[in-house]
Amino acid sequence: MKSSIITSPVAGCMRWGIWGANFSTTDYRRMIEACLQNDINSFDHADIYGDYTTEAEFGEVLKENPSLRQHMKLVTKCGIQMLTPNRPEHSIKSYNTSKEHIIRSAERSLENLGTDYLDVLLIHRPDPLLDPAEVAEAVEQLKQQGKILSFGVSNFLPHQTDLLSKYTLIEYNQVEISIIHLDALTDGTLENCIKHKIIPMAWAPLGGGLFTDDSHPHFRSISATANELAEKYNTGLNEILLAWLHTHPSGILSVIGTTKIERLLQAKAAAPIRLEREDWFKLLIASTGEDVA
Repeated sequence: MKSSIITSPVAGCMRWGIWGANFSTTDYRRMIEACLQNDINSFDHADIYGDYTTEAEFGEVLKENPSLRQHMKLVTKCGIQMLTPNRPEHSIKSYNTSKEHIIRSAERSLENLGTDYLDVLLIHRPDPLLDPAEVAEAVEQLKQQGKILSFGVSNFLPHQTDLLSKYTLIEYNQVEISIIHLDALTDGTLENCIKHKIIPMAWAPLGGGLFTDDSHPHFRSISATANELAEKYNTGLNEILLAWLHTHPSGILSVIGTTKIERLLQAKAAAPIRLEREDWFKLLIASTGEDVA
């Protein structure tokens, strides 16, 4: 029986295609193989990445070497309709979480990725017109057909997750969480994950390039504290910032959106690190500039 359990770190593929490095098939192959050789086996996609091209480019590698599939976990997302020449039928950017669209998107992702099942399918954004019963019908049909193993959401707030979870099992919620994006710590998202045994996945877990921009208002305080802790834990700054997330009891998984294997190896090194409680709060205070109440 296949397992859909995702382990950290997760290789985020958004920038592998035309939205970033514009990998050739050879580049995709080298990156995928480097990840797998280093026990980084989970890959995060969305149908829209690269204006609907990145999944298929990644999939070319699996079509050339189908045996790679058994060693990896594939995550993808659907529900956003982009304006692009690759989808001429779209007249406006919008959301679509209808049963028909979810099933069609999942089946297209399967074709693009060169696989017969997805480990995880996520709804990419909350949709004001989302009908939870209709979403549940799509999810159950895809599961019964063996086309997806598990289901989750992305960027959902607790009340949105709670509504949908009354109709179908939600196992993941992928949201923005980092030392400079703390909303999930205060809006109930992580508590909701603990309550319902939902695994939180953090996108932009390193702050979306914080440490390439020394003009950022949090740069000096966070980097000084992180460097101090890096010395204490005998590791690097990025590892400390990821360990800060992993220390949270909700079991946050980091999605590392990078085109460099070195960054993913840093994330792998950070995975087992847990900060002492006061060290965790040192970084929180460095980020907010305020003591806790």
